[in-house]
Amino acid sequence: MLLVHPIRELVRFLPGLVLLVLAGSAAGGETWQLAFVAVPVLLGLVRYLTTRFRIGDGRIELQRGLLNRHVLSTPVDRVRTVDLTSSPVHRVLGLTTVRIGTGTAATDEDGLDLDGLPVARARELRAELLRAGPASPAVPGATTPPAPEPPVVEFDPAWLRYAPLTGSGVVIAAAAFGAASQLLNSVGGWDRLDPDRLDAPSLSLGVLVVVVLLVALVVVSLLAVGGYVVTNWGFRLTRVPGSGDWHLTRGLFTTRETTLDVDRVAGVGLSEPLGLRLARGARLSAIVTGLDRKQAGSSLLVPPAPRGVAERVADVVLGTRAPATGPLVPHGPRAVRRRWTRALLPALVPVAAAVVAVALGAPSWVLVSVVLLPIAAALAADRSRSLGHALVDGHLASRSGSLVRRRRVLAVEHVIGWNLRATWWQRRAGLTTLVATTAGGSQAVEVLDVPEDEAVRVAHEAMPQLLAQFVRDGSVVGQGGGAPLR
Repeated sequence: MLLVHPIRELVRFLPGLVLLVLAGSAAGGETWQLAFVAVPVLLGLVRYLTTRFRIGDGRIELQRGLLNRHVLSTPVDRVRTVDLTSSPVHRVLGLTTVRIGTGTAATDEDGLDLDGLPVARARELRAELLRAGPASPAVPGATTPPAPEPPVVEFDPAWLRYAPLTGSGVVIAAAAFGAASQLLNSVGGWDRLDPDRLDAPSLSLGVLVVVVLLVALVVVSLLAVGGYVVTNWGFRLTRVPGSGDWHLTRGLFTTRETTLDVDRVAGVGLSEPLGLRLARGARLSAIVTGLDRKQAGSSLLVPPAPRGVAERVADVVLGTRAPATGPLVPHGPRAVRRRWTRALLPALVPVAAAVVAVALGAPSWVLVSVVLLPIAAALAADRSRSLGHALVDGHLASRSGSLVRRRRVLAVEHVIGWNLRATWWQRRAGLTTLVATTAGGSQAVEVLDVPEDEAVRVAHEAMPQLLAQFVRDGSVVGQGGGAPLR
């Protein structure tokens, strides 16, 4: 760690150091700025010398800081996930970072990260924290550890075809372009760029636009594929022998191992962005109690892959097939009408404005805004088809969305309460939003625009012991200012 910490701080300070060196070179070639390299190195040494952790008496404690002493302490039973992350430097030295997810860490400073542990010790610690010792016998009284189970799913190079459809390439390209632009601006590169000196072929504007778009598409696709490989290479989802916890391994340069306590996996979420859906692809994540959306990477079960693979893994995680792949109950004509209204009204405003503008003498090309109407209609139709829910095999399934269609499945035993929310427009249509609150993920699974009587039926059938005290003659009293839901 005397090597890892200084290198990490040096990388963190690298942009500033580069700017200092470039500024010194431009000012007269002096290199005294290199002395600032000692600053991140010294910070790395201080971090190593002032960091301690201990696990005992049912608690985990992490102490760090020299001038400002920072002590983090949490009960062991609050542990939701344990991640093992090894950067290339860690891998060379046989070390790893143990990141303990408790569902309460909001910033890096508040995170329980045990850095620089030997890999073998880290894996042993992970098993201890999740109550899943590697030597736990499969049968009481047995002396041999259970045999490892075959992987539930493994990385397939054919999945790379879904990488350009995820939008990650656009993010990577934008970040790279921003960093390059900032660097060129700092050294005056943009000022030295003279368009008149560029020897470019003479092309019409239309052809040039097409060429630029094609080049951008190729670059973004290659970046997306590269990012997918770096992140998901060696992807492997298995079950820990003896405990049944879910164990995930992935990463090309920086490897990451994540273990999810099986008792805290409350359900799954199947996400289908439009690009992936058109290619029959999807990604799958787990709904983990005590794990918020900021730790979404720790709940991944299947990266962008064929939808059949994601659905198969969902069936295995849930222990039943119907909730993730079975038919859903439609929400009726009133919910469909609401989808069409919400899609068409915003599109009609610019179209009406364009018609008025043309009538007042504006050029006719303004009417190109009418293309918004078929787009809005297609969006409304797709959102209507996506809407549905089901209560089957002890699980609540809800699906909605178009540009990003999501199907979320939550085990009823993890529901801690029900909310029925209705806007003024929903109340006029006799609809409501049924919210199953839970302690995992986004803290809720919503069933959008469901008829009020159906919402009451689902909630009562799922948890009759909770809702029975509020039900009278098949309706819920006290909702909406005292009026019963019927």
